[in-house]
Amino acid sequence: MTRLLDVEGLTVEFLTDTGEPVRAVRGVDVTVDAGETVAILGESGSGKSVMSRAIMGLVDFPGVVEGSIRFDGQELVGRSEEQLRRVRGSGIGMVFQDSLDSLNPVYSVGAQLVEALRVRRRMDRGAARTRAIELMEQVGIVDAERRFRSYPHQFSGGMRQRICIALTVALGSKLLIADEPTTALDVTVQAGIISLLKDIQASTHMGMLFVTHDLAVARMIATRVIIMYQGEIVERGDIGAVFDAPQHAYTRRLLLSHPGSVKTWRELGGLSDETRSTGVGGTN
Repeated sequence: MTRLLDVEGLTVEFLTDTGEPVRAVRGVDVTVDAGETVAILGESGSGKSVMSRAIMGLVDFPGVVEGSIRFDGQELVGRSEEQLRRVRGSGIGMVFQDSLDSLNPVYSVGAQLVEALRVRRRMDRGAARTRAIELMEQVGIVDAERRFRSYPHQFSGGMRQRICIALTVALGSKLLIADEPTTALDVTVQAGIISLLKDIQASTHMGMLFVTHDLAVARMIATRVIIMYQGEIVERGDIGAVFDAPQHAYTRRLLLSHPGSVKTWRELGGLSDETRSTGVGGTN
């Protein structure tokens, strides 16, 4: 397997008004190989989204990133914004929870795809337009030639996510960081997006870091899972093994909090102070 991402000792701190640092990510180690999907699982506030933004170089002041983030053998921590911009897109792509964060509302989706292809792939306008329509069809946009001229607000949430995925494909990203991309979608649309990502991954051998708090989604898409709690990794391993025999108290409570794990709501577990116990080790 080709190692795409190797994160070691990643720490992200934010300075408060009092000057006291708040550590959102604490000494995290993560690896992703080409063609592999790793799920980052945890409740809101566990640090998983901050970690993914740090990998992309999207943590701004007063955030401070320390540790090592190597992509395709290249160290990213300490690089300038211009250097990071060269890695984003064609190297690492990102799909956010809210697709409107990634799409410019004043340009048609076709124009945005064409611009990405012209700037990053050096295509002429005609070839870029043809390829953009092909990409829209590839991600399941019906009547793509007509919808090419539509604006982001004229698409549903699921269709906008498909456009964001098309942008990633257009740029030829080797690694995709998907930060809760299906959270705001109903289950049928979720399944379609996950199927699309798996199909694209199979054809391109793209690696994927899939950030979610949804246990069912993680099981559908990932081969390995990393459980985060309060900025730390508390458990990791093959997803089947972790879900079937969790070793850490937090993982056990997290699994019990999912409605699919119980017969009645009275059996649902909560996240209690026992989950603060020491994390278990494991390999990436």
